[in-house]
Amino acid sequence: MSLIIPVILAGGAGTRLWPLSREAYPKQFLTLAGERSLLQQTWLGIAGLAGRSPIVVASEEHRFIVSEHLRQVNVSPSALLLEPVGRNTAPAVAVAALQAYEMGLDPLLLVLPSDHVIADADQFTLAVKLAADAAEQGKLVTFGIKPTHPETGYGYIKRHPGSGIQPVEQFVEKPGLAVAQEYVHSGRYVWNSGIFLFKASIYLAELRTYRPDILSLCYEALKQSSVDLDFIRLNRELFEKIPAISVDYAVMEKTTKAVVLELDAGWSDIGSWDSLWEASHPDANGNVNVGEVISRDCTNMLTLSESRLVATLGLDDIIVVDTVDALLVAHRSRSQDIKQIVADLKKQGHVEATAHRKVYRPWGTYELITEGANFSVKKIMVKPGAALSMQTHQHRSEHWVVVVGTAQITRDNTLQVLHANESAYIPVGVRHRLANIGESPLEVIEVQSGTYLGEDDIVRYDDDYGRVPDQV
Repeated sequence: MSLIIPVILAGGAGTRLWPLSREAYPKQFLTLAGERSLLQQTWLGIAGLAGRSPIVVASEEHRFIVSEHLRQVNVSPSALLLEPVGRNTAPAVAVAALQAYEMGLDPLLLVLPSDHVIADADQFTLAVKLAADAAEQGKLVTFGIKPTHPETGYGYIKRHPGSGIQPVEQFVEKPGLAVAQEYVHSGRYVWNSGIFLFKASIYLAELRTYRPDILSLCYEALKQSSVDLDFIRLNRELFEKIPAISVDYAVMEKTTKAVVLELDAGWSDIGSWDSLWEASHPDANGNVNVGEVISRDCTNMLTLSESRLVATLGLDDIIVVDTVDALLVAHRSRSQDIKQIVADLKKQGHVEATAHRKVYRPWGTYELITEGANFSVKKIMVKPGAALSMQTHQHRSEHWVVVVGTAQITRDNTLQVLHANESAYIPVGVRHRLANIGESPLEVIEVQSGTYLGEDDIVRYDDDYGRVPDQV
């Protein structure tokens, strides 16, 4: 069998899982099914198949989050390609295939969304090995999921009748309920999983045939990329010119080489709260409770609480998701429409549409506790050995109180070591830096006060993570 390199697509916003999944920290980084994030599970589920570590394509905005999640499962990517803007899957796979060429390889690329769940890794491994023979012979293999019900949130693939690998007859977009029922009843259709296996050279050749404009721009965007720490930044000006289009539309619907293999491995795209309910094994009353939840006389419920007690009484087919800054209550039948709520929130200027109170940085996290007209209180966590940038603020002062750990504070040219219950004051305009010199996470309460408290009030002088001054 040829060398297999996974291509993990780690972009996407996961808006149908709002308020838990948001653009700044979408569902691929959440722990929704198991003890690891969906991104981590994606790698761990196929690590035994991989001839090399994965090529990962991710959003520039999420670069440090992706890197940290992969570090936690002890994998260093063969390449971590950063998209300056999202352009769907066809360009993402193209730059990954071109990167494989840059590595002097023409492997089989196992293309995987990073936000799906495959419960039966052994069955998936068997399916990939079976598909590898067809891929080595020049076929573009997609994996179809046998429908368990008439789902309107998935695309469908019509195939030739029979078992094993079959030619694709048609790709169908998300149908209405009546059409979905016909598809399931016919036995000729499978759900489109968005998982592919093909040789890098074959995919690029088909893309050259059907969308040479995309291939040309992807080639130039990679050729003119820049290396930043462990990341490869695709050229923004060129990548922005690429049309946003999926692998299905760009290649699979047009090529004569498309084949499909039915996959029965406990797949779910966790694309909505209803699909999470299905994947979470409801109890005898059909309920899934996550967090501190009290339920009485309720059936077919999904209730999730991040931080406080939630009680439900006498409800059926309802979704309740309670986070520290937003509460969702919806009927399960409307779970596919939650993205419209997110769109409404964006139009109205609600920051909760895209960001959480906890914000992830390469050095750790900060979390908003409370704020007012001229003050803000945050909890800062700095990882062992990590440090914030050397910086100044033009409009605010800061007061730091160490609650856990050992901090080293730089103020202009002086150093100070602080332990729990000790504090430091940073006046406006003073160069300063906060570092964790201990072996455990450092926790600090920060009180900001001033005329302007925006995160863009930072002038950076030195940074361990290669961030430019106008980035947060």
